[in-house]
Amino acid sequence: MTTATNRPPFPAPVPNEENQAFWDALTRGELRLQACASCGTFQHPPRPMCGDCGSMERTWKQVSGRGTVYSFVVTNQAIHPAYEGFTPFATVMVELEEGPRMTSNLTDVDPGDIVIGMPVQVVFEQLSKEITLPLFRRA
Repeated sequence: MTTATNRPPFPAPVPNEENQAFWDALTRGELRLQACASCGTFQHPPRPMCGDCGSMERTWKQVSGRGTVYSFVVTNQAIHPAYEGFTPFATVMVELEEGPRMTSNLTDVDPGDIVIGMPVQVVFEQLSKEITLPLFRRA
């Protein structure tokens, strides 16, 4: 089982202008998502226009970090050299209480024990001074 302390050394995300606020919040131990300033709809990943009302006005709001496993896939073959010796591992899609879905990993669950609807809570793993990952653990 891969945990927050023994994750493979895979390439780190590269923030850009559209998602920098997301990554900055994670380094502070906060999960903030982009929200439409017109209709209030949360969206993830960040994008220039609201998917509901088409507004270009956006803001960032802190969310609870609580959700449930919406879907998952178990990978048995290393998809990158950094994953050699770390398979099988599961990638999960978490549906947050606030509505959006995030793709991530679970830190405390063997891949064979993951179930749809499992309650989860965000945890933060600092990779570097600039990058912290939002992972999830069983709630």
